Amino acid sequence: MQCSAPSRRPTVRAAATLAAALVLAACGGGDEGSGGGGSDSGAATATSLQDVGDLDALVEAAQAEGTLNVIALPPDWANYGEMIETFTEKYGIEVVSALPDGSSQDELNAVTSQRGQDRAPDVLDLGTPFHHQAKAQDLLAPYQVQTWDEIPEGQKDPEGYWVNDYGGYVSIGCNASVVGQCPTTFAELLDPQYAGLVALNGNPTQATAAFSGVWAASLANGGDLDDIGPGVDFFRQVKDAGNWNPVEITPATILSGETPISIDWDYNNAALTDDLVDQGAQWQVAVPSDGLFGGYYNQAISRFAPHPAAARLWQEFLYSDEGQNIWLRGGARPVRLPAMEEAGTADADALSALPPVEGTAEFPSQEQETAARDVVAERWNAEMSG
Repeated sequence: MQCSAPSRRPTVRAAATLAAALVLAACGGGDEGSGGGGSDSGAATATSLQDVGDLDALVEAAQAEGTLNVIALPPDWANYGEMIETFTEKYGIEVVSALPDGSSQDELNAVTSQRGQDRAPDVLDLGTPFHHQAKAQDLLAPYQVQTWDEIPEGQKDPEGYWVNDYGGYVSIGCNASVVGQCPTTFAELLDPQYAGLVALNGNPTQATAAFSGVWAASLANGGDLDDIGPGVDFFRQVKDAGNWNPVEITPATILSGETPISIDWDYNNAALTDDLVDQGAQWQVAVPSDGLFGGYYNQAISRFAPHPAAARLWQEFLYSDEGQNIWLRGGARPVRLPAMEEAGTADADALSALPPVEGTAEFPSQEQETAARDVVAERWNAEMSG
């Protein structure tokens, strides 16, 4: 199932104000309302704070539920550890985190397989195009946070079924203590000195970070937003050269030298810096100029959330100045950053610490994402396994 969307491909200057210009296709549709329970506040069908009353009423209802179920949120991913800890301390609500190393597809699978159970996910953090898939499957509940008007139109579903939240660029992280001379472009990854050292963060058929890494490699090798094929071709070349490593990237594998070269979002790679340096590694992060690709992850509420008030309070917190600055301190670029810079509420130190980026980034439409996903699904496992 697909829905119509603009075909334009916006370009922006790659800078800290990435959030101001990222335009993603938004499609309408889907039945309103959530099938969740666990609260008598009316939160299960609330599409905005006004439907509950005010923030105090939402906090009271969420605290009565007492729990928020999240899924696929690693603590070191875009500063989720601080986000969860701060939310718990602020509101006294226990956050139950399931499958922290899971993928966007794992999240959708959990919504359907755990429907009606107390342990089911309340909220989702999804990469494009998974939020389109979730909406098409009628898995999401619409909700518009208080700061809705400060989120650019192209970065949210018109009814609030999904909303972009934090973003960044595909980057190359490198443990210089192991590698010596670190690569800063995709072209360099074919160098024999990197034998068995090049890894993606996940499988691109399931994980958006890895999928985006393939697309960035395509841009570096003659492809474009209409053709991700050269990206698959490139990683096949990396494999044929003996440089590919299918091992899952962790701080331990980076430190040991098993996966010292990590292709991942810049905020994920940058977030590892302090810990790796403390353990004696020389960690470097570069956004490759030959394959500049950026993107956002977005938030959504499960239509079947067992804790609907806590789910909506979580959204309000994420899109508040406090929550947006937590993303920024994690090296990610929050969606409300332009408005916060204008208002003087953005964390200046965190803003200045973002990895430098040169060039112009282009962002795919929904149709392009769908087509690229089909190509990767057909080719990746067949050509890269074994």
